Amino acid sequence: MLSTAATTGPSVLLVEDDLEFRTLTGEFLTENGVTVAYAGSAAEMESILASQPADILILDVMLPGETGLSICHRLAAGKRRPMILILSAAGGDTDRIVGLEVGADDYLAKPCNPRELLARIRALHRRRNEIQEPLNHNDEPGVGYEFNGWVANIWSQEVRSPQGLLIALTEQEFALLRVFLEHSRQVLSRDMLLAGVRRRESHAFERLVDAQVSRLRRKLNDHTDGQGELIRTVRNEGYMFVASSTPV
Repeated sequence: MLSTAATTGPSVLLVEDDLEFRTLTGEFLTENGVTVAYAGSAAEMESILASQPADILILDVMLPGETGLSICHRLAAGKRRPMILILSAAGGDTDRIVGLEVGADDYLAKPCNPRELLARIRALHRRRNEIQEPLNHNDEPGVGYEFNGWVANIWSQEVRSPQGLLIALTEQEFALLRVFLEHSRQVLSRDMLLAGVRRRESHAFERLVDAQVSRLRRKLNDHTDGQGELIRTVRNEGYMFVASSTPV
């Protein structure tokens, strides 16, 4: 059920089957200005989201029924989905990378300092506001980019192939594509890409970028009609978007 504490901060749905953990975590977040709702499974989560949208979804990986990774993968392609933070006892580099690959916006290992969790929630909330703010300005010029017959709309975060097909990208993938389009035909280091999508993370950052670029490149390559790769790996330097992009 929804916390009754009045707040102007972010709204969070905490999906966690450990009652004690979610109660203690929820109480801490509520005391710090976060509106918290609770679910113990994917079914409970869906029921709550149907009537009570959340800004941020905090997901445990090990849940009864559908796992957190499966939930994340299923929700990641949605246009107006919550930001997703995976909070799991599986905290190795590989676990983090897999979580981010399936569409999570952040990943934090248990046990964690509750203040770090709060800081990450606030950071995700700021990112969500930055993403949504431009959506109110669809009538302004300069709404996106064209490249090799593709069209990327910055405000709606939609990408259409030369065949007119809508390509489902997560918010992370679209943010990465936008950095490439703003700097097409330039070699971008992993650090530059991370800075461009506002994901300055210390853990396994090179492999994280590689995984994100690989996922984006795969989705684009599926619809290039033999025109070649749009994203090229530059040995020991980073990546380059090889097509010229034109603002529209």
